[in-house]
Amino acid sequence: MASQAAPAQEWAKRMFKEHKHDFGTVARGAKIEYEFKFQNIFVEDIHIAGVRTSCGCTSPYIKDDKRTYKTWEEGSIVAKLNTKSFIGHKSASIIVTIDRPYYAEVQLSIKSQIRSDVVFTPGVVEFGTLDQGKTDEKSVTVDYAGRHDWEIVDVRSGNPHFEVELTEKQRGGGRVAYEMLVRLKGDHPSGYINDQLTIVTNDNATKTIPLTVEGRVSSPLTVSPATFSLGQLEPGETVTKQLVVRSKSAFKITEIKCDGGDCFEFKKPDESKTLQIIPVTYTAGETPGKMVHTIHIDTDLSGASATCVATATVVSSSDGD
Repeated sequence: MASQAAPAQEWAKRMFKEHKHDFGTVARGAKIEYEFKFQNIFVEDIHIAGVRTSCGCTSPYIKDDKRTYKTWEEGSIVAKLNTKSFIGHKSASIIVTIDRPYYAEVQLSIKSQIRSDVVFTPGVVEFGTLDQGKTDEKSVTVDYAGRHDWEIVDVRSGNPHFEVELTEKQRGGGRVAYEMLVRLKGDHPSGYINDQLTIVTNDNATKTIPLTVEGRVSSPLTVSPATFSLGQLEPGETVTKQLVVRSKSAFKITEIKCDGGDCFEFKKPDESKTLQIIPVTYTAGETPGKMVHTIHIDTDLSGASATCVATATVVSSSDGD
């Protein structure tokens, strides 16, 4: 770890995966954010004293207002564009101030082009919280002022659980308006939704405009503990702990899988109950370090599923001495 202020600037910068982001062209009124992700790769705890910006066009904040990070913990600095108050080309520097274990400042930069001729109302597709298996739909108005022949030719998304219905409502006097109905299908998995729709137009200068989609799909299942700590193990060491899965209705577990591969073994219950206990056996690999894996639990309860995060720290024999 650095012992002087100047070197400290460099180690602080190394924690961030990216230092620049171009938002591209966005609509006025749209909710546009970007997360600059970082990880504490050092032994000492890191404390973020604050963030500030060089331009009012951007409002930065620390995600979840978490300020202290231990070794290997991850976090994000979120840059939010103020698209309701600013238009045109904008750029800003975001300064992240770290005061422990040493003082350092990390500079992040953003730029964007906020269009004044395209307006989204509301600026985000917000589904809120809904139960898994339910469908919902939200309406967004897209207003354009300028060319009489301006058109939306397509709406794209990498999320197969969205459906979009587009209806032209107005055209004339240099103004065009569309109603966009965004539908969330019932087969969407549980968890948070933080996605984008891409509005494709016939404007050769700027063909695409992003629209943020947010929400949360709540599973009827609860898993405890949600964060499954397997403790500190030496290579090859094995530990067995229990996961508890609950629901108001009786259910049967159909499949349990994990991205940890052969490190995990699960004993799947056979009966249909409102409370299921799953013995989980983990065998530590040969590589030292912190391991993070996601366990997926599928059931026969209207296709409902649940996940939990399993963590373990593998240490060498010499580290344990």
